Amino acid sequence: MALIGKEISDFTVKAFVNGEFKDISKEDVLGKWAVFVFYPADFTFI
Repeated sequence: MALIGKEISDFTVKAFVNGEFKDISKEDVLGKWAVFVFYPADFTFI
């Protein structure tokens, strides 16, 4: 299901950015290109 061009709902998540954990919300990504990966343990060594 493609959601390109659709508006996202309000959200707040923890993200690892530049070596530290930060809270990211909808306001942080509005007007910018963003890719969201919803997969447990993605990008880990295992």
